[in-house]
Amino acid sequence: MTRATLKATPALVVARARTAARALVEAMGVLVVPTALVVTRASVVAAGVLVVAAALVVTRASVVAVRVFVIAMALVVAMTATPALAQAEEPPPCPLVIGHGGYPKSTGAKAKDLIRQPNVLRAVDDQASWGADGVEADVQLTRRGTKAVMWHNRTTNGLTGPLQEIREIGWAEGPGNLRDRRIARGPYAGERVPTLREWLDHVRARGLLALLEIKKSVAPVLADPVHGAAAWREIIDPIVERQDAQPILVYSRDKWIKAELAERLPDHLRGSAAKWTDGVKWDEPPPPWQLNEPRWQAVLDEAANSVMTSHTADYRAWLDGRCHRYTKDV
Repeated sequence: MTRATLKATPALVVARARTAARALVEAMGVLVVPTALVVTRASVVAAGVLVVAAALVVTRASVVAVRVFVIAMALVVAMTATPALAQAEEPPPCPLVIGHGGYPKSTGAKAKDLIRQPNVLRAVDDQASWGADGVEADVQLTRRGTKAVMWHNRTTNGLTGPLQEIREIGWAEGPGNLRDRRIARGPYAGERVPTLREWLDHVRARGLLALLEIKKSVAPVLADPVHGAAAWREIIDPIVERQDAQPILVYSRDKWIKAELAERLPDHLRGSAAKWTDGVKWDEPPPPWQLNEPRWQAVLDEAANSVMTSHTADYRAWLDGRCHRYTKDV
């Protein structure tokens, strides 16, 4: 092709430059998908240099070569540029945060317990305000399994009235019944013990996931040949009645209860999937939350779907910037 021909057909030069640029990009194995591509500056420059070299060999015209270089560089950059180059890597998803109230583990724990667990309704409200996605609480049974109630302790320790086993007192009948007692100490002093049904409804109203631990201490009531069937209904029925309206998960540390739950509530027995994320045992007064950071980071790196913590507000603040929050299944 002569110089005169080149001057007379600039469109042909542009077309060939475009074809050469695309061929070079494809030859380098670069997929032209701007939203997913990351290309180094060196590869873009290399492609431009190769296009220029090819154009110089073919045309031997400096003016046309410069034009080809400009066109080729523009085409290569246009085909390979992506906004992803300027964006930082997206943080991982946050786990669902299940609020737990903390219970002292040191000597004299029962006497020091200030009843912080979200078993009472005002505690559920606090957990919601601290950024919890769900709350973990504990199911006990009163005498003969007449009422499923939300209480962490096996006894009435922390409540007004004499010290008794929860499973040995009535819900509403007789002196010292559980319904009329109140929390005696701690941030929720004056609050009463709610029933399982009341608690589930309150958790749903706050838009939270409900995680229930069926306590080991209820096993004798559930296994009772006379009252066991009714006692099981006190636990199962409130869950089944609400399962279409709110997420409810259960678990137990008692092997027999867990086996029974697998038969009676197979779709709900996923509570143990919530990973314990705190690394320092709870006590009164509470330990500094900063001591938990190594464990918090290790659990976050494991990409757990859901975690339990006794430092809900601090943990939620700690997650900020380390992950992005969204709702997902446990």
